[in-house]
Amino acid sequence: MAGKGYTGPLEQVGPCQWRIPKSYRDDMRVDGLIFADETLIEQVRKDQGPEQVVNVATLPGIQKASLAMPDIHWGYGFAIGGVAATDPADGGVISPGGVGYDINCGVRLLRSNLTWDEVKPHVRKLVDQLFRDVPTGVGQSGPYNFNKGELARLLERGSRFVIERGHGVERDIEFTEAHGRIDGAEPDRVSDRAYQRGADQCGTLGSGNHFLEVQVVDRIHDEEAARVMGLHEGQITVLIHSGSRGLGYQVCDDYLDLFRDAPRKYGFTLPDKQLACAPIHSPEGAAYLGAMRAAANYAFCNRQLLAHQAREVFARVFGRPWQDLGMDLVYDVAHNIAKFEEHDVGGGLLKPVCVHRKGATRAFPPGHPEVPDIYRATGQPVIIPGSMGTASWVLAGQAGSMDLSFGTTCHGAGRMMSRTEAVRRAAGRRIDKELDAIGIIARARGQKGLAEEQPAAYKDVDQVVEVVDQAGISKKVARLRPVGVIKG
Repeated sequence: MAGKGYTGPLEQVGPCQWRIPKSYRDDMRVDGLIFADETLIEQVRKDQGPEQVVNVATLPGIQKASLAMPDIHWGYGFAIGGVAATDPADGGVISPGGVGYDINCGVRLLRSNLTWDEVKPHVRKLVDQLFRDVPTGVGQSGPYNFNKGELARLLERGSRFVIERGHGVERDIEFTEAHGRIDGAEPDRVSDRAYQRGADQCGTLGSGNHFLEVQVVDRIHDEEAARVMGLHEGQITVLIHSGSRGLGYQVCDDYLDLFRDAPRKYGFTLPDKQLACAPIHSPEGAAYLGAMRAAANYAFCNRQLLAHQAREVFARVFGRPWQDLGMDLVYDVAHNIAKFEEHDVGGGLLKPVCVHRKGATRAFPPGHPEVPDIYRATGQPVIIPGSMGTASWVLAGQAGSMDLSFGTTCHGAGRMMSRTEAVRRAAGRRIDKELDAIGIIARARGQKGLAEEQPAAYKDVDQVVEVVDQAGISKKVARLRPVGVIKG
């Protein structure tokens, strides 16, 4: 993936837990901790993700440990799958590289009362109609266009802004992380260029690993949690994976430029300029937080509009209103975000900290006040997408996440092959035909995108999910098998 592999120490310290001691490098303030089993840890060693875990351990104000989930792979600044909590009262910093370019990239799961037996005769028509109606690909514009004033209100209000325009129902808000709105958004911290890029991209899928997938529930692991989530074997679900599009990318780019000189200004050094950061309480830190939250709210709206379009396609294909098809939201959860939460930072001491989740999913346990009432007894739904040819998973947050990972679990399978290498290996092949041969209809703007996202480019999602289950940070509830996918 990125350069030579990691050759430093990795000590097994618990079930699926590997420590990089802070004695490894003089500039480490805390240990590193990677969640993986014996097989995955060998894959993890092959790129520079663990070295990025070490680099993050040098950040001012970092608490407890620099963490990485089993889907860890090299990224910008932080490894993808990286988690870090910083204490604002202890000079803690905020780092755009700890959130990622695609601010509030995340996933949204819709269930239905349709079964695979009902959908199978119509699945090709359904996938083709979704591909026609849902805008996908780089720079694609959608059916929704907002002027600057409208966009500013959208950035401040989140999902409710588009739902009040008829693009969803009140229940959707209840089952979206943070009710589809991160408090403290400051639209005036977002640049004109970001506004321009976001004006016509809300309600579009984007490119890369983003997708809309029609799936079948093919296995239930926890009957009670699945019942509460309204999931059962043979049921059709829809999984949407997208983020803040060009607007979020521009926000990240703008603030990386602003933060470039912040370490020197505030008197600390970094081992990697991609970790550019500023104290949370600094003018730069406050400005980024305001803009990042606005971009996160845009992403919630994007997924809301994508869900609305998917519901309309299902209604048209099956000749019934989407409400009659039972297309309710199970949950929507972010996996590129920084949020203020209260956590035990050691010794039973609860503190408000800024939790960076970069390619990592919130996984709050049963009883947590931020979990919707209906899920309070089972834990927050966690949605883990696989690759086009492999399963996705629904899990539930567990108490171990609060003890071990700042309420966090993995966010996907995790790449183990670069996009360039994936394209090279796909030369002369038709990935769409290979998928069709195993019962998965794939539609994309071009063959290159399918080649980059071929199943072989990713780790085994079943194995990744098994790690977080065994570690006690989230438990397996249901496995979802893809039957149709649209990509950029």
